[in-house]
Amino acid sequence: MEQKSRKGWLYLLPAMVFLGLFMVYPLVDVFIYGFEEQFNFASQSYTGIGLFNFSYVLHDPYFMSAVKNTFILVIITVPLSTGIALLISLGLTSVHRLRDLYQTVFFLPYVTNTLAIGLVFMIMFKKTAYSDGMINMLLGIFGISPIDFMEGPYWAKMFALCFYTVWIVMPFKILILTSALMSVNQDYYNAAKIDGTGKWRTFRKITLPMISPSVFYLVITGFIGAFKAYSDAVALFGIDLNAAGMNTIVGYVYDMLYGNSGGYPSYASAAALILFATVMTITVINMIVRRKYVYM
Repeated sequence: MEQKSRKGWLYLLPAMVFLGLFMVYPLVDVFIYGFEEQFNFASQSYTGIGLFNFSYVLHDPYFMSAVKNTFILVIITVPLSTGIALLISLGLTSVHRLRDLYQTVFFLPYVTNTLAIGLVFMIMFKKTAYSDGMINMLLGIFGISPIDFMEGPYWAKMFALCFYTVWIVMPFKILILTSALMSVNQDYYNAAKIDGTGKWRTFRKITLPMISPSVFYLVITGFIGAFKAYSDAVALFGIDLNAAGMNTIVGYVYDMLYGNSGGYPSYASAAALILFATVMTITVINMIVRRKYVYM
């Protein structure tokens, strides 16, 4: 028995070393940096241990703007993308001919480079000297004046970012929900038909509870992914997100390390720890809700 146990630990050793070097150690390092006040990267010195870095970050208008953008992105895109993906998945499971083709078409954006899709969306939304963009052309059909989604009002830029984010995350959610719907035992539906149960009640009492673990998984990963958003904003608005007013928390962390205001690992670490605490809190709340609403 002991030999088998040693063999198991030996198999796990490479993964444990990898996780220790690239996950555990950086987390500990970030935690230490976050509390070292006025840390000097060149001399590796600091003036003391305290909460000054957190106070600085929480009073930085750029960080508060990034927090606002991130929370708006999370609140809008997570439920919207999950709801639309569920509707599309229900449609896919109801058709039999060319189902595999439809699934492949819907999944294509997920395997396409994020920045490449961002370039396409930027062309669609951006006004140029020669064109108002495809989206504005469509709005013009309904008599709506052209809107500058890239350099115009804040709400227009946020709309473009949310639209792009929903598009990016939708394929993965469709794949997961379609698989979950197809795995529901058909006996439940047959019994509902015999009882004369309506479609809405069947969905609410059978389909939704049976796929609730998958929905919960997508909501959790959706929250985490939306809070880590950065490449989406860069794809649309470029690397100077502060100038565009569309920075995110992860973008703020990157700027503090490598951007124009870079070279401040302590401030970046403090911001990263605030993000970690926020995501952890929301995850715990979701886990509590899971016990009540998720079918096990």
